[in-house]
Amino acid sequence: MTDTELTVLREDGATRGRYVIHLAPGYEAEMTFRKAADGTITVDHTGVPPEYERRGIAAKLVNKAIADAREQGFKIVPVCSYVVAQFRRHPEWADLRAAQ
Repeated sequence: MTDTELTVLREDGATRGRYVIHLAPGYEAEMTFRKAADGTITVDHTGVPPEYERRGIAAKLVNKAIADAREQGFKIVPVCSYVVAQFRRHPEWADLRAAQ
């Protein structure tokens, strides 16, 4: 599987959603979120199957959420430890972090 084959999709429900990458039959990586009335999303979980770890897949999920937040004007509350760490590593994302 090459990097160009990893497409991040966004699935939205009424109160929850997720970013997902379908890796292979039966395997997917996901980053789930809850929606607030003000449009803010709270990212509460990121998961990548062990067979696919250390390939930058979780980072692709976060980067897509960041791109969407910039394009669509919403803020993110990082609760998932991975996303919290990514916000620390990327101070240029500070304007997208919602106050908790």
